[in-house]
Amino acid sequence: MLSPTKASVVVDTIRMQERLAILLAFIAGYMDATGIIRWKTYVSFMSGNTTQLGTALSGQKSEIIVTSAVVIGCFLLGIYAGTCLSLWKKVKIRTLPFYLVAGILAIYLMISQAYNIPPIPSVAVIGFSMGVMNTIVTSVGSQKVNTDFVTGTLNSLAINTAMLSMTDDTMEKKQYKTNIIHLLLLWTGFLSGAFSAGILLPLLESWILGIPILLLLTCSLIVDTSIIKI
Repeated sequence: MLSPTKASVVVDTIRMQERLAILLAFIAGYMDATGIIRWKTYVSFMSGNTTQLGTALSGQKSEIIVTSAVVIGCFLLGIYAGTCLSLWKKVKIRTLPFYLVAGILAIYLMISQAYNIPPIPSVAVIGFSMGVMNTIVTSVGSQKVNTDFVTGTLNSLAINTAMLSMTDDTMEKKQYKTNIIHLLLLWTGFLSGAFSAGILLPLLESWILGIPILLLLTCSLIVDTSIIKI
């Protein structure tokens, strides 16, 4: 059994992971909606891009083939880079991934004010940044999460609900209920982000990326002001 101090640290860790996961899911939904509205391409939902790539290959639609292949490749590179960064022992700055993604988006935003950036470079840059972001928070408590992957979130939600209905153990019931709440909040975050992008895109236009940049900096502040490791 955990001591009161250790139990408090565990609870605080889970709360911070939950807050960060919800914010990152919001950003992922926001960016995905922006991508599909602006460039007709998902920037974090690679299942959709894989489907588009497959159908484009069968119909020989070269533009969609190139765009889908580029964003999938860049998303994978982002995950690779983010994972290497998390495993690099020389990196002592816990907020570096947040600053990295925010920096990439900020540079893109500034350049886009002066130049009309074509769709392929756009989805390449955004896809890479979403890949990096995908590696920042990978669990909330004991529940593995993926802030970019809604299908996985819904799959885990259904599995935990089934396990809750099938167990008679009080402790297991408590854990499954907790997991269900975490996953529902994560899904709601993604949905809210997509909804917000649809509302804000006509208003913010070329400044649409300002919102996720501010949210990423907010995430970095949450981590900076906490003594807990994510």
